Amino acid sequence: MRTGTQTAVYTTDEDGMWGAIERRDAHFDGQFFFAVRSTQIYCRPSCPSRRPRRDRVAFYKTAAAAEVDGFRACKRCRPAEFATDAEIVQRACRLIDHTDDERISLSDICAQLETGDSQLHRAFKRILGVTPRQYAAARRLEKFKNFVREGASVTDSIYEAGYGSSSRLYENAAVRLGMTPAVYRSGGQGVKIVYTVGESPLGRLLIAATERGLCSVAFGDDDSQLYDALEREFPAAEITRNDAAMKDWITAITARIEGRSGSENLPLDVRATAFQQRVWEELRRIPFGETRSYADLAGAIGRPHAVRAVARACASNPVAVVNPCHRIVRSDGELGGYRWGVERKRKLLESEKRR
Repeated sequence: MRTGTQTAVYTTDEDGMWGAIERRDAHFDGQFFFAVRSTQIYCRPSCPSRRPRRDRVAFYKTAAAAEVDGFRACKRCRPAEFATDAEIVQRACRLIDHTDDERISLSDICAQLETGDSQLHRAFKRILGVTPRQYAAARRLEKFKNFVREGASVTDSIYEAGYGSSSRLYENAAVRLGMTPAVYRSGGQGVKIVYTVGESPLGRLLIAATERGLCSVAFGDDDSQLYDALEREFPAAEITRNDAAMKDWITAITARIEGRSGSENLPLDVRATAFQQRVWEELRRIPFGETRSYADLAGAIGRPHAVRAVARACASNPVAVVNPCHRIVRSDGELGGYRWGVERKRKLLESEKRR
């Protein structure tokens, strides 16, 4: 076995890589591999095996480099398989990113990469947590948004971004943008938001909605602070208080707060990334009165190592109790954090369990 050759990675960031190994940080999977001299095995940073001694570890940029030095792939974390998938996904993403035509198909990509449809689909789900089609759709939408930010007309931006027709963009505009493309270009100007603030079992409650659905459900202790937060989130919108118009919304949200089911199918008008959408959709699948851990939620969306990203998606949830992020707890059973206060989270869970 050869060790310490030119293929090993010895950089000023070595301490950072070791820290990733100690944390089993999956965010670094594919960025580097570590090899253990005493066992002659190399692994991914997130490998669940017992951590080796620091002085027995060598770092490698690629799995191939580790194998050149005589190390074998770990049978638990399968770094060689991950490296292959990561390379396939990286090459596929480059093809998608540099293709202006929305009609590029999965079979076209597979033909250029000389891989199978199922392998590519599986690799995307494993590495990115989304399908190739979802990735391509997100990239086209991002191109569209960049064009309109730079001042191009909506029509020009639609075709420059690779959409075959305007209808292709408008089909999912409400979900992805939270508004129509033309309104998005103006920074949300002209969007009408109606809100109300009232008392709830968890303190002051603000509920706001557009004509499409709920855009904000928030708890707080001060009405002015709740309104200021809503205004910061929608700086160009026309925001009006109308308690009577929001009566049905109040009834539905209060039912959930009090531990009564009934708000599962409320229409939403929230802006989100593809990843956030997947997390929030899975939140809504958690049965009433039950909880899941962040790790459980990450596994349910096919991203078992993305626990931190899942936690961030829960923390950015704009509609309390409708996307029931309060049902997510830590693996040890502790409540963990909650955007609107841990005590509110505790009361929500206790109320649901009593019912």
